[in-house]
Amino acid sequence: MMETSDPGPAQLRPGLWDTVNERYPGSMIDKADFIPLARLGKPISECRLVFVSTSGVQPKGSMPFDTVHPVGDYSFRRVPSASRVDELEIHQLKYPTASANRDLNVIFPIDRLRELADEGVIGGLTENFYTFIGYNMDPERLERTLAEDIATAISEEGADIALAAPA
Repeated sequence: MMETSDPGPAQLRPGLWDTVNERYPGSMIDKADFIPLARLGKPISECRLVFVSTSGVQPKGSMPFDTVHPVGDYSFRRVPSASRVDELEIHQLKYPTASANRDLNVIFPIDRLRELADEGVIGGLTENFYTFIGYNMDPERLERTLAEDIATAISEEGADIALAAPA
């Protein structure tokens, strides 16, 4: 049978949202929330990448995240993309950090991303990466404040693409 129309971008894993909703009744995900994948306007080798992480990695000496507040910490930290691993630390209690403390790139791949830029796989990196702690118990506040603040900062950096990774 011949395909007559382009169905547009597909989900990465068809049926994923149905599975999530089945396992977690009342979750915020429904079909109306589906956002199609964005198409790049230029080759990835010309794109500036920003990295966003829930790892709690931050420059040494910066204000630590509040890891014990009962509803979480809704702030973020800028991490200069030129930082050396020995200039960074993790402020996080909600996941085991032993492996990340041995090699920070396990959770915050700053060296690997610089290598991709140096090799021309990506066009470059934004001046800063962004990190926060993933333990946030108020999803509306997370979206209304933290997500919007990070999105504004990323927009000001001039990023073409973003890589977001949970801890």
